[in-house]
Amino acid sequence: MSTNRRNFLRRMAIGTGALAAGIPSFAKVTGVTLEQKERSEIFEKKGQRFNMCGYAAPKIDIVRVAIIGLGMRGSDAVERLSYIDGLEIVALCDKYPDRVAASQKILEKMGRTKAKEYSGEEGWKALCESNNIDLVYSTTPWHLHTPVSVYAMKNGKHAATEVPAGKTLDELWELVETSEKTRKHCMMLENCCYDFFELLTLNMTRQGMFGEIVHAEGAYIHDLSKDWLFNKRAYADMWRLKENIGHNGNLYPTHGLGPIAQCMNINRGDKFDHLVSMSTNDFTLNNMAKDIAAKDDFFKPYVDKPYRGNMNTTLVRTNKGKTVMVQHDVSTIRPYSRIHLVSGTKGAAQKWPGPQRIAFGHSWVKTEELKQLEEKYAPPIVKHIGNIAKEVGGHGG
Repeated sequence: MSTNRRNFLRRMAIGTGALAAGIPSFAKVTGVTLEQKERSEIFEKKGQRFNMCGYAAPKIDIVRVAIIGLGMRGSDAVERLSYIDGLEIVALCDKYPDRVAASQKILEKMGRTKAKEYSGEEGWKALCESNNIDLVYSTTPWHLHTPVSVYAMKNGKHAATEVPAGKTLDELWELVETSEKTRKHCMMLENCCYDFFELLTLNMTRQGMFGEIVHAEGAYIHDLSKDWLFNKRAYADMWRLKENIGHNGNLYPTHGLGPIAQCMNINRGDKFDHLVSMSTNDFTLNNMAKDIAAKDDFFKPYVDKPYRGNMNTTLVRTNKGKTVMVQHDVSTIRPYSRIHLVSGTKGAAQKWPGPQRIAFGHSWVKTEELKQLEEKYAPPIVKHIGNIAKEVGGHGG
């Protein structure tokens, strides 16, 4: 990782709020401590071990995959991966043995060989230590994303992890340093980069259709509160609700940020330089906790907790003077949106609110012209497997 990228991570740790209110008070809000900042500076001074960007590991003819975390995302991944030739699912792991058994049935349905089973609190460690695995795919709760990926790489495996890849500065540095040291890939599985309109606008951007990109916007606006965050049967041990307690800011930026960062060539010609981030107070989560706890004692421990603000808005400026706006809100009643706005010197594109549209002037192009653009600029991967992807599904992309 270059010094400039390291500097950006360090600036994220400091933030404008820290300059105004002091590092200790800032740490209470973000979880970033002075010690983490100092460690980040130490990593910065060490310099890059090896540039993993663009690195191609030796080819593996049959990729042996292990999946850790078999709840909602994990069980879906078992089925999706089963469609891919040149891939074997050789191991399955979850804290709860019944989830492993359920995923074995998916493999059986898909005509795949039964996988080796791991379970328990630290079953994932034994899996990573196995000698017959090439890639460890982590779909665990967020707090395990970095530990699983790091342990997999240290044990000679490539790693693929659901987002976010890490929760703290220390974890992010550990991922970078471990990948560079072991020369094992660690891919953050941001599926929204591979959704259809996002790939279309990326290809059009690279073909110069929008001119030079000046500004972009992304978001994760998705009301999860009632049906997911406060649902006892949704996330194991209520982990996702707990992630919304005691830590403010944008908890889940990459759904919106990933696709527009690609369009802006971030870390491939430009880079994020500094940001300003602001959140509202919480106006819904604690009230919902009180209402539900009045009917169900299970939720009483979640009353009067320091819930994060409902809406977070972050403005980022790049080294080349371009801007990005990213938002996060999973707890107010609004239609789903990732915005996905790309604005350049010759045109613009926007996906939400729908319908998706493109403009080369003051008005959006008409439906027929949009279809022509889609046919002309859909990238080869979409033309090759797009219809199959729509049938299989994949949570976008």
